[in-house]
Order: sequence, then structure tokens, then C-alpha cells
Amino acid sequence: MMTTHARGPASLTHWRTTFSARRAVDLIVASTGLILAGPIMMLVALVLRMESGRPIFFSQVRLGVAGRYFRMYKFRKFHEQSGTTGPGVTVRNDSRLTRIGSFLGRTKLDELPQLWNILRGDMSIVGPRPESLAFADCITRGYRKVLEYKPGIFGPNQFYFRDEGSLYPEGSDPERFYREVLFPLKANIDLAYFPRRSVRGDIGWVMRGVLAVFGLRASSTKFDAMLRGWLDQR
Repeated sequence: MMTTHARGPASLTHWRTTFSARRAVDLIVASTGLILAGPIMMLVALVLRMESGRPIFFSQVRLGVAGRYFRMYKFRKFHEQSGTTGPGVTVRNDSRLTRIGSFLGRTKLDELPQLWNILRGDMSIVGPRPESLAFADCITRGYRKVLEYKPGIFGPNQFYFRDEGSLYPEGSDPERFYREVLFPLKANIDLAYFPRRSVRGDIGWVMRGVLAVFGLRASSTKFDAMLRGWLDQR
């Protein structure tokens, strides 16, 4: 299990105060979210059951803060018979996706069960996306600092890489491309934001993420052009 370096006395006091405030916000938002999204979640569960039966939920062990393992929950997007076969990433037009699963992936409604992870304390409203154990070996050297922050549903990478499946070049090895290209890029973006994060910035990423669910993606033309140019050079 991975661990991060210890904090000094002064920074530890500040961290505990900040953590307590963020934890209170997480509990309020997650509790409210579960109540408001309850009818939607029940409808999604019903449609999943009618389309492809059980299980309704998908769970997977992920890396949390300080490298601790936790089990993350989502609504199931893949055919049950897919099991654990195939790459550890989802590409565009992935044959493992069910019809409702494809819709859930596009709208990110599959992530609603992660509100339970927030209540449990495994995740936060805003934070880096929790990495799967299949790519834990990517977290080396400077990238280990990403584990200092509790993973979240919203954040820069959750917005910028909302349509991540479309970034994989046709005919490429998806897992290799993720390891060599997407993971370093995402880690650097997280490390550019979270050490300097602010309340206003966190609210901004939540608002962008919510708008994106309804297809109202806030402007990121500059980033999109930079990303495409960077990928074309690979």
C-alpha cells in the first residue's frame, strides 16, 4: 500500500482545519444529492434491471488518499458477460457497453452511486479521479503527490477528459496509450491545480461538471487545441 510523506506540525494543523471544513461540505452535499437524485437512481436501476438484469452496480478497488484502497461504486455500464475481460479503460464505441451503459457514460449518471463513497469518507466532491489498481504502477516519483488529495467526483480532469474514450487513436493499445500519454498529462494537470486549490476554484469545477451533464460544456477551446496538438505529436 502506498503512503505519502508526513506533514510538519504547522501544516498539519492547517490541513486538519481545512479537512474538517471540506468534510462537512462533503457530507451536506452528498446527503442532499442522494435525496434529490434518489428518484433518478431508482429509474436508472429499473432500466438496467429490465435491459440486462443484475448486477445493477459495478464496484472496483481504487487508490484513495495516501494510497489507501477503497471500493468505488458505479452503475454497471458493461454487459454482464464482459466480466473483467478487455482493457482497463473505456474507448469510444466500446463493444462491452450496453445501450443504457453508453448513455450513462455520456451523461456521467453512472457515477451517482459515488455519493455513497463520499458519505463513507472515501471520496470528496472535488478531487483527482481515483486511479484503478491496474495503473497503480504509473504513480511514481513526482506523481505520488496526487495521492495527497482525496479523490473526487468533480475536478479539472473530470471536465477536460469527459470524453476520454474519443482520445484513443484507432488501432492503438489503449492501456499503453493511457500509461504513456494520458496518465502523465492528467497527473500534471491535477498537480498544477490541487496544491493551489481554492473554494472559488472548487465551486467552478463543480459548476462546469454539472453544466457538462446537460451538454452545456463551458468553454475550453484553448485546452482542447493544446491537448489535440500535444496528442498529435505523440
